[in-house]
Amino acid sequence: MNSLQVIYQDEYIVAVNKPSGLLVHRSMLDKHETEFAMQKVRDQIGQHVFPVHRLDRPTSGVLLFALSPSIARILNEQFSQQSIQKTYLAIVRGHAPENGEINHPLKEKLDKIADKMAKQDKPAQEALTHFNRLSLFELPFAVSRYPTARYSLVKLMPKTGRKHQLRRHMAHVNHPIVGDTTHGDGKHNVFIRDQFGLNQLALTCKSMEIIHPVSQQPLMLKCELPKSWSLLLEKWGMSHHQLTLVNSF
Repeated sequence: MNSLQVIYQDEYIVAVNKPSGLLVHRSMLDKHETEFAMQKVRDQIGQHVFPVHRLDRPTSGVLLFALSPSIARILNEQFSQQSIQKTYLAIVRGHAPENGEINHPLKEKLDKIADKMAKQDKPAQEALTHFNRLSLFELPFAVSRYPTARYSLVKLMPKTGRKHQLRRHMAHVNHPIVGDTTHGDGKHNVFIRDQFGLNQLALTCKSMEIIHPVSQQPLMLKCELPKSWSLLLEKWGMSHHQLTLVNSF
């Protein structure tokens, strides 16, 4: 895998654009994996980095690291207090409403290996996601029982940070994210992969606004849409101007 695109770097923090499929750090769940965002960034910039949040392996987009333990503590506090504004983009099945709020508590999903020491019977936790629909698509293919295949490009703004929150919330409102092999629609995943070559989760952390841990000024971190998305959306009829607007988020 090539070098990661650095979105922002100063003496305190570094943010990169993580591709889909790359683990943030070593995990018991993927013992055979040899490439991790943490090590790649460390090797690229020549200094240790400290994770302050996580992106699921299949999710792409803005990934932030601190460059010292003290800065990591400050940023961890911002994440735990939910004062960091994150904006995701997703391609979902069906024509989603123009906008809305998904207020649906989520029970913590535990992994048999990684979470075997965790408490097993925790109650569901509050989970809140706001969304806006950006574009609609209708393709002349009968993927399931309907004569056409419908999709939406949506902007997702999680107000809480539960595990797999966006994937589970969109599945809950019957607009699962394309490429989601756990909570998604298998027929549509196969169709998009075979017909258009998109073989990844269509979820990216497009931007993140933090308070800089030293200057205390707001800092907006943004990344470009994955190239595979741009090619797909162009095939579906999205104009260059529309893509430019989407890339501004």
